[in-house]
Amino acid sequence: MVSIEDVYHVSRLARLFITEEEAEKFRKEFEEILSYFDVLDEIPGDVKPTFHVLEISNVLRNDEAKKGLEQSEALMNAPRKEEGYFVGPKVVE
Repeated sequence: MVSIEDVYHVSRLARLFITEEEAEKFRKEFEEILSYFDVLDEIPGDVKPTFHVLEISNVLRNDEAKKGLEQSEALMNAPRKEEGYFVGPKVVE
């Protein structure tokens, strides 16, 4: 149960000044929000926790170091290049 004092405490923490009518409205809304958590109490405690429905995992290849492109090969099809670097559009004025 959420009390009016709880609502005023939260409003002070948030540095909000609320009226009595707003406090009562928020108290009801807080109780409604907290009631959503009651559903968790209905979950049986003996259920094995699972992260995925199916017992599969990602199949990934091992990382292997490979020879990359030479600088001239990497820049070969670049629309703009300068002093051995790619040149892109200016994004900051």
